[in-house]
Amino acid sequence: MIAVGNFTGFGFRLAIYMLASLLAGMCLREYVRSRAAVSVGDPTPRLWGRVSWDPRTWFDPFGSGVLPGLIAILWCAQLLLIPAAYGKPAPIDPNRFRRPVRDTIVVSLAGPIATLLLGVAAGLAFRATGLPVEARLFLLTLCYTSMSLTVFHLLPIPGLDGARMLALALPPDARRVYVDFDKYLPLLVLVILFLLSSLALGVLTAISGGLCSAATGSDCSLF
Repeated sequence: MIAVGNFTGFGFRLAIYMLASLLAGMCLREYVRSRAAVSVGDPTPRLWGRVSWDPRTWFDPFGSGVLPGLIAILWCAQLLLIPAAYGKPAPIDPNRFRRPVRDTIVVSLAGPIATLLLGVAAGLAFRATGLPVEARLFLLTLCYTSMSLTVFHLLPIPGLDGARMLALALPPDARRVYVDFDKYLPLLVLVILFLLSSLALGVLTAISGGLCSAATGSDCSLF
């Protein structure tokens, strides 16, 4: 195995598999979320061309480019920070929902449920016998990355799905202030994942690893 410092060929392969898994997970997530909004009465995502599998419709320079790239560099050195990415928010008008509170929850949960199911599917495929080692490594990475996306987007960080649901429980004035913080999403993500990495890794990795272990039947904490 070729190694330069902490960077190894194995780490590079892991990083490539992680980035491919993030792309697959984000395409699925953004498509399902936009489709869910249309299904509960808001045609805005369809009118803006967001009900699509094309990554260009949701690509965000920082959330879909810089952030995964920074994490991939760490993975090359086998420092496995939780995979995370986010796209441009789909143009959604809650005023068009048939039942605003219920439908906001439905749309907010659509993406995390989609990536959770993708992780479960990858975990079940990982359990199959006779697969090449490299295929099993990719499936394990896909499972872990999908579970990490699920957990990440349920965090109560303004701009993510968890915050949209939490905002429903806040008084109107507090809700407006809380939701307006979504403009600082890149800064908040950097602080949580990097500056507070020890705390974030302890909680987020434990949850993501537990979901991955349950899906694959293997101890993903070793991953």
